[in-house]
Amino acid sequence: FVISWKKSLINSMSIITLTTDFGTKDHFVGAVKGIIYGELPDARIVDISHQISPFNITETAYILKNAYKSFPEGSIHIIGVDSELNEENKHIALKLDNHYFICPDNGVISLLATEIKPEKIVEINIHEHIETSFPVFDVFVKVACHIARGGTLEVIGKIIPEFKKLVELQPKVSSDGKTIFGNIIYIDNYGNSISNISEKLFNDIGKGRNFEVLANKYTFTKINTKYSDIVDFSVPKELRQKDGTKLAIFNSANYLEIAMYKSNLNTVGGASSLLGLNYRDVITVKFNEV
Repeated sequence: FVISWKKSLINSMSIITLTTDFGTKDHFVGAVKGIIYGELPDARIVDISHQISPFNITETAYILKNAYKSFPEGSIHIIGVDSELNEENKHIALKLDNHYFICPDNGVISLLATEIKPEKIVEINIHEHIETSFPVFDVFVKVACHIARGGTLEVIGKIIPEFKKLVELQPKVSSDGKTIFGNIIYIDNYGNSISNISEKLFNDIGKGRNFEVLANKYTFTKINTKYSDIVDFSVPKELRQKDGTKLAIFNSANYLEIAMYKSNLNTVGGASSLLGLNYRDVITVKFNEV
């Protein structure tokens, strides 16, 4: 079993993205890019985020799900969060929605694959040929460059039928179909609290019924289509809705979000701090009989 890492021309359409919890203070991000350029001088590298909370798989999954679709088909996505190789955390590469993902098998793919099944998954097995203490440098980059050159997944691993599922990414529905139980999975830059309840699930279960969204001690009976829906623009400006008013909305990623209108974390605060809605907190949607 030998893999040739001989440099060749990169596919002109190949893009390699990076999503990590490395931050930008240390040398890691620059070093990863340097290794890629050493393999593929003409590579096009895009940073999705390096500010993931350390080891936060749920946050990683949410950010990546909402970013990867903006890239051309055939793009290659390296995920460097909780990536240390051990008996419970294998490394995988997969093709999903005509994109390639290289990541630890720690459940990070769960949110991406809720509605789209991977076309192919392999457990990476090139570690025996590479001594490594930092797999993103030594393994993930090698695999990404191999794919960018047109290489197949079978060359770098054995095909496996499934990936590890992260249960906390999935909302639950009560047996009587009247209630959705979800959780906060991400706090955005504005302090808004984003749940794992999708608009599709809400509509499929709700079927047009009246509802209540329960978040901490707060209740919402309306979900806005945009943040400014709470503003009555027909009244004088000085009498309009104040900044910092709480609201529920399906955000641009089509997930139920509890937000504050024009929140400012430096002054007013966001939904996470003002309403006490933090990571993993419960969000409940109760539907009423018609």
